[in-house]
Amino acid sequence: MNDVSAQAASDAGQRASGSSFYAAMRIMPREQREAMFEIYSFCRAVDDIADEAGDTNVRLAELQRWRDNIDALYAGTAPPQLRALAQAVRTFNLKREDFLAVIDGMEMDLRGPIRAPDFATLDLYCDRVASAVGRLSVRVFGMENEAGTALAHHLGRALQPTNILRDPGEDAGLGRLYLPREALQEAGIASTDPAQVLASRELARACLPVVARAERHFADAEKIMARCPRRAVRTPRIMAAAYRPMLARMVARGWQAPRTRVSHSRAHLLWIILRYAIV
Repeated sequence: MNDVSAQAASDAGQRASGSSFYAAMRIMPREQREAMFEIYSFCRAVDDIADEAGDTNVRLAELQRWRDNIDALYAGTAPPQLRALAQAVRTFNLKREDFLAVIDGMEMDLRGPIRAPDFATLDLYCDRVASAVGRLSVRVFGMENEAGTALAHHLGRALQPTNILRDPGEDAGLGRLYLPREALQEAGIASTDPAQVLASRELARACLPVVARAERHFADAEKIMARCPRRAVRTPRIMAAAYRPMLARMVARGWQAPRTRVSHSRAHLLWIILRYAIV
């Protein structure tokens, strides 16, 4: 690895250190670990563009530059800052369309803001911002293609709705409301204004269909992981073991304000990681 690529890999590791699952990535063999750092660094960069303040057209142009850079990477002319990512792409046969799907997901947020999408649009969003990341990741984990693709499908559609239900106030601050239109209508909530929806007494009724879908996807993901070699699914098991109980705790807590943010202590998260790290 040359000096530029080595520095890029180091920078990716530093950015990944802010992730709750940094320790889970650290337990991987070096090539896998560095590839996951690069994937995380890419996702963090485009997510920051979608969430940061500033002119929308400027940020759309920044996302387009990322598309151009990914195209250049796959054409064999990766810019210096993406040479370590290019190495991960070559080593693990990562797919261009999955990187572009993540960018498309961020653009959905940026062009929005997303407010009460229908279930089909929410599913597309979850595929782009979560399952596409999973499709990149399962290749690094060494999973067989069919099982890996299926796991990415289900786990992404379990984890992302859990995140949505976990931080509705934060999303509302950005003008976003990810609760689906059909769920709001079934709960008798006519408004799609984020603040009004979060203040509604019927909020729990609107959340429960999203919880039910996430639970079904968690269950389907568990079935797939049970059939796979344990070493190949260590990291997805850690993620499921961390997020599924948080979803249950949110249901037990309820949805009315004030909503305390559900999270794990660092010690408990470390226990989860250690539980699945030893194979």
